Amino acid sequence: MMSRKLTSLLRSNSLTLTNKYCLHMTSVLGAKNPKVALIFSGCGVYDGTEIHEASSAMVHLSRHEADVGIFAPNIEQMHAIDHTKGEPMAVNRNVLVESARIARGKIQDLSELNVKDYDAIIFPGGFGAAKNLSNFAVEGDKMTVQPSVEKVIKEFHSAKKPIGLCCIAPVLAARTISGCTVTVGQDKDSDGKWPYAGTAGACQNMGAKHVNKNVNEVNIDSENKIVTTPAFMCETAVHQVFDGVGKMVEAVLKLCK
Repeated sequence: MMSRKLTSLLRSNSLTLTNKYCLHMTSVLGAKNPKVALIFSGCGVYDGTEIHEASSAMVHLSRHEADVGIFAPNIEQMHAIDHTKGEPMAVNRNVLVESARIARGKIQDLSELNVKDYDAIIFPGGFGAAKNLSNFAVEGDKMTVQPSVEKVIKEFHSAKKPIGLCCIAPVLAARTISGCTVTVGQDKDSDGKWPYAGTAGACQNMGAKHVNKNVNEVNIDSENKIVTTPAFMCETAVHQVFDGVGKMVEAVLKLCK
């Protein structure tokens, strides 16, 4: 039977969040913990953040005792997708509000992110990166990046702080950081496992260099401090995506000063 306190909490219309904006906990490393900004684009693979990739990043960051702040732009989604049908719904949703579902409410508007407060930034994938954080899903290699997203990417790059991106999110770096090197997996779908292989060519058309990598590998652009991994650009098992995202997180943290 539920306690009265829990029942009251569940019925409350206005939950009070403890430690509202800090995802991670006190660590034995104390002030030396790397501080990482995690950027979401909604909630759900077809119109927002890929939840398994976001969760993978959160688990690996927690294991490495990083202090994590989660952010999302306070904008309307391109559209909301019924994930049972893969079809647009009549009612749209807000990127920040939807992202808060994954963040357990501990989230801030991306406009509040100050590069001085963090050592690195990571972007999980999902179609939200191509629909909400940019318009890649519509414009392809003629895409533009959502202004607040472009701003933080440029700020972290200028500050020489590492940037991690997985799945389709590397298109954000390809457009924003001239001449960078990224991976979105393979540039040819020879075995049916890489249905989005054309994204590699789009990255190159935007001036980036693409390196073919498998789902359990990362590409490290040491000059620009950009770490990328294919994740669910590959049709594969969840644990392989989890492992690849883990390698991305580890590489990002190693690049932190």
